[in-house]
Amino acid sequence: MDKLSNCAIFPGSFDPFTAGHESVVRRALPLFDKIIIGIGDNNSKKEFLSLEKRLAIIKKVFADEPKIDVKIYSGLTVDFCKNNNCKFILRGLRTSADFEFERAIGQTNKLLENKIETVFILTLPEHTFISSSIVRDIIKNKGDLSKFLPKGIDETDLK
Repeated sequence: MDKLSNCAIFPGSFDPFTAGHESVVRRALPLFDKIIIGIGDNNSKKEFLSLEKRLAIIKKVFADEPKIDVKIYSGLTVDFCKNNNCKFILRGLRTSADFEFERAIGQTNKLLENKIETVFILTLPEHTFISSSIVRDIIKNKGDLSKFLPKGIDETDLK
C-alpha cells in the first residue's frame, strides 16, 4: 500500500458504456500512467447488458490504447484500487447533482483509505445530458444511437 502507482480506477456499471464515459477516460489519459476501467458487479442493480458484454464493448472502444485496461470487480472500489496498486479514483461529473453524490462517495472512500484520492473531470457540454439510463431507453425503443455511444459501437455490439 505504500507504493501506489500513478494509476487511476474509473469505476462504474457502464450499462452501457456511453460517449460521455469514453470522453472522460480519453481526456484523463495524460494525467495518469494507466487507467483501469472497473466494471462494478452490482447485484442490487438489474443489468441490461451482461458483465462480459460490457467488458467486450469497452475493450473494443480502447483497443488502440495501451494505457487502458478493463476489469470486472465486486466489493469496495478502494479495495479494487489497492489490489491494482492505484492511488486515484477517476470520476466524471455531468451536473451539480452528480457532484453532491460523488463528493459523498469520495469523502467516504477517503475515510476508508487515506492514500487514495478521487479526481473529478467535467463532462463536455455535449455529453452532459447523456446517461446510461437514457441510452438504455433509446436502445429499447430502437432509436438512433450514433450520438450516444462511442464511435465504432452500434446496436450489433449490444446484442
